[in-house]
Amino acid sequence: MRERGARIEVCARDHLVAAGLVPVAANAGFRSGEIDLVMRDGTTLVFVEVRYRRQSRFGGGAESVDAGKRRRLVHAAGQFLAQHREYRDTPCRFDVVEASGDPAAPVFNWLCDAFRADDC
Repeated sequence: MRERGARIEVCARDHLVAAGLVPVAANAGFRSGEIDLVMRDGTTLVFVEVRYRRQSRFGGGAESVDAGKRRRLVHAAGQFLAQHREYRDTPCRFDVVEASGDPAAPVFNWLCDAFRADDC
């Protein structure tokens, strides 16, 4: 399961790189949680949550990013920024990448600016 998740995160990163984003970090872990991917989109720092669902009958991946998960992501992003002071004044956003289908060749739905820190 963990290996599948890691493969899907790599594929998601490659998908975002193909769209013009630049990788900064992966699996940035903190006491409050983990940020799957940190990317740059121009001058914006992007915190990305990757969610995989083989089937969508129980809802898509973005639906699984509930209020508690959003709060943990925002807190982890704050910890990332505290450790990486070079991004202190950089605009930030939170994206969700939904992956579905065959884990060897997932289909992606990128939800840019999926939620805001002040919504949590």
